[in-house]
Amino acid sequence: MSDTPVRPGRPPVRKLPQLPPAVRGLSPASALRLSPPSDTWFKPALSVVVASAVPHLTLLALGRLDLVIYSMAGSLCALYGHGLPYARRARALAGVVLGMAAGLAVSLVTASLTGSTAVLIAVGALLAAVQKVVCDATRIGPPGHVIFTFVSSAALFAPQRLDQIPGHLALTLGAGAFAWLVALAPALVRREGPERRAVARALEAAAVCAADPGPRNGKGVGPGPRNGNAVDPGPGNRRAAAAAVHAAWRCLLASGRPTPVRRSLERLVVQAEAAFVAPGPGAGAADPERLRAWAARTRGRGPVPTPPPAPGTADELYGIDAERAVLRAREGRRAARRALLRRLGPGSPLLPVAVRTLFGCALAGYLCAALGVGRPYWAIVTAASLCQANLTLSWNRALQRTLGNLLGVLVFAAVLPVSRTGPLALVCCCLFFGFAAEALITRNYWLGSVAVTPMALLVLEFGGAHPAGELIGDRALDTVLGAAAGFLAATLVTNRRAAGRVERALDATDRARAAAERTGADPAAAPAERDRARRTLTASLVELREAGDTAAGEWWQRALPEQRLLAAERAGHRTLAATAQRRGPTAHAPSIGAE
Repeated sequence: MSDTPVRPGRPPVRKLPQLPPAVRGLSPASALRLSPPSDTWFKPALSVVVASAVPHLTLLALGRLDLVIYSMAGSLCALYGHGLPYARRARALAGVVLGMAAGLAVSLVTASLTGSTAVLIAVGALLAAVQKVVCDATRIGPPGHVIFTFVSSAALFAPQRLDQIPGHLALTLGAGAFAWLVALAPALVRREGPERRAVARALEAAAVCAADPGPRNGKGVGPGPRNGNAVDPGPGNRRAAAAAVHAAWRCLLASGRPTPVRRSLERLVVQAEAAFVAPGPGAGAADPERLRAWAARTRGRGPVPTPPPAPGTADELYGIDAERAVLRAREGRRAARRALLRRLGPGSPLLPVAVRTLFGCALAGYLCAALGVGRPYWAIVTAASLCQANLTLSWNRALQRTLGNLLGVLVFAAVLPVSRTGPLALVCCCLFFGFAAEALITRNYWLGSVAVTPMALLVLEFGGAHPAGELIGDRALDTVLGAAAGFLAATLVTNRRAAGRVERALDATDRARAAAERTGADPAAAPAERDRARRTLTASLVELREAGDTAAGEWWQRALPEQRLLAAERAGHRTLAATAQRRGPTAHAPSIGAE
């Protein structure tokens, strides 16, 4: 029986077109193609340089550059959380620092108790799997688990005594505390900076959606939600706008108490939401040029633009305040913890990826050990970096990592004579490559790896000079073996739970759509309830698209409900458009007025 209902008195909806094949092709060209740089690439780049420079130079002054690996473990925490509002960033970075110290502690204790390479590799693989699951479940964002795995794996193969561990951990925690201060320092001059960037992205995505509304009724989209004349925006633009608006709401809800600036930002998101759910000619809020102008001013350092009042704006903001209060209440925090535990539970779709990580890292380490490579942790880190959400992404990362590392060892060979001119030159080279890695990695992972590789090799120089040929040969061999082992693990360990996640997301979207339709049609429903139902539907559509994209890149799984997924997305966006149209005459306050 069809999933798409037939409305009385209307012709049946046209048959939905087929989606692309469930498994996407493995294309080297697309994996290596450069993207535009991130709009905030300089923030993690500058943060990690500042957070690393002070500990490095302090150790240089004390003549203890051999301890750089422990201070660097804390300094690298400055890479995380740059998309989060400062109130939430403070908590997230504290967790990152503690997690980094915990992984390092396990590695140092293990290294002090045993010299067995087999045991060290097993512990390194297990730590990599745990770090992968925790980073994915908490959604900490880039650079994810790779930095944790790099630090803990390197520490496993460093000489260690039990009596040295407290001092080394104290150095990590001290550098981590300084990195925490560096990452939060911009709040002193621009405390709503992350919120402004998130809202600017939402406005820009809504402008693209408004500029390209896609086919109209009767050209593949079926009747509109109310009068048959609604516009169905291009699928890619609509999904991008929904994700950007959802991210902006999440950022604002997590930003802390309302301020005049945040109030203006909330009104701008209301305008962006109206533009993407019901774009069309003649709608002032859906004017692409106006949305782009607002985005430019929001991203800048001047005052946040104040949009004209829109129908329902007062009730919308009241609903945001109510939702913010619910999230901060004790029950809201408990619900967040329960959601995190579900993502870590036995039925989690993250577990197959964790098994891949464990298997791939262990295989890479043991292969390198069998071939007599002295630093198998490089292979472990390479295999860990390949364990992505699906096989397509793992294939892309294998190409990117291999190309970037092989080019990186050539860069290392060129810069090594300069770094050996003195300790200060070595410190400066490491800081330069740390900045370059973050500046380039948003263009493509392989380009960032060209800078990461020489930085990782130069870290070994802090403990003493090593033969250049040995370092280059070991790193090249570790890269190839780690990439092969990681991709083999991704191929053999299937993630059949990816299709189950799609089905759960479909059910959640259906429930959210029914709730939004019910509250939108009920004149007695509170405005806050209507707005919360609409935002829940937007969040469910974003989760559905993410689940569908993940499953589409996976191999050897049961058939995906492609027709149902497409129908649910279209029905959900129609419901968003319908509720946006109804909100004006039913929810706006007389004092605000309609445009």
